[in-house]
This record gives sequence, structure tokens and C-alpha cells, in this order.
Amino acid sequence: MTHKIDHELLNREMAADDPWRLDGNPFERERHTQILRLSLAQGRVANALEVGCAAGAFTERLAPICQRLTVIDVVEPAITRARLRMKETPHISWIISDVQQFSSDELFDLIVVAEVLYYVGDLDQIRAAVRNLVSLLAPGGQLVFGSARDANCQRWGHAAGAETTIAMLNESLTEIECIECRGASINEDCLLALFRKPISAS
Repeated sequence: MTHKIDHELLNREMAADDPWRLDGNPFERERHTQILRLSLAQGRVANALEVGCAAGAFTERLAPICQRLTVIDVVEPAITRARLRMKETPHISWIISDVQQFSSDELFDLIVVAEVLYYVGDLDQIRAAVRNLVSLLAPGGQLVFGSARDANCQRWGHAAGAETTIAMLNESLTEIECIECRGASINEDCLLALFRKPISAS
């Protein structure tokens, strides 16, 4: 898949009232509950990054535990819808950006990236995105990753999913916990993993 096709796909999906059924599906609610639990592993967060906000369903749950939150998404409708949902929330910064290109003067104590990286392209592009995320994470900081499994992602036409990306993350970060979330549908099968960046990492 090219970036152009991915952007068109994401824009089409964002046109739905409840994109990916993030509000109305019990599987998605449980997935978000588990992601939030992992995000709270070290308590409240000083400076967090959410990569890919969709319509803001998880942003709404993440924002209250963060002193500052930066939200990025590659498609403008996602940022627009999430901002409307959150109304006036001064501690959130909203940025339209590709995960591979995003940069920041500050490092993040927490990065949450769920159901995003399989959209970025081939394995080299996924690896580039992982490298960028690792560089944005403060030493001792946590990264919460979630994705549908490789088999589902490949069936949907993507290069890779959870297992492949978790292996990439393990090259630079320490895996703390990994859990499986399953729902009633064959498509509702994902892995969630919590990583920590070693204090000694440069």
C-alpha cells in the first residue's frame, strides 16, 4: 500500500458516524480500558503523545491522566472530530502529522500508539515509524502499543501487524507486559503491549 492509498482509506473510514465502532463496540471499549490501564502503570503522566486519535474515543479517556497531551493524526478529519469531542481542553496540542515525520523539542513520558502502524506502509516504513517513536520517548518512559495480529492485518492488505511490530519494538525497548484482547468477530483479535525505554538509552 502506498501512503496515498492509506490516506484515502483513512479519510473514507473517518466519514462514518462511529469510525471503527470505537464508541459502540464492547470489544473496543475493553481494548481502551486495557490500554488506559497500561498507560497508568507509572501513575499520572506529565507529558504524553497519542499517535492516531480517530474521532477521539480514547483521547477522551487519556486526557484526564495527563498534565500535557500532544495528539497527532495523519488525516485532518480525525483531528477536527477529536477536537470537537474534547471541546476546550487547553492542555492538549493537536497536530496533523505523519508518525514517521513527527518531531518534538521535548521527549514524552508516555506514548500511546494503537491500531496505527499497519497503515504506514511496508516493513521498512513501519520500522522507520518505530525508530522515530523510540527517539521521542524519554529514558524511563513508557510506550503502549496495540494492533490487530499479523494474520488479520495481512488479510486486510497491510504488510504486518502486532507480532512483527512488537518484535521491532523489542529491539530498542524493554517489554513489560503483553496481553491479548479478543471479541466475537474474527477481526476482533489484537495484542496490547507495554514497553519501557531503558534509563541508559541515548
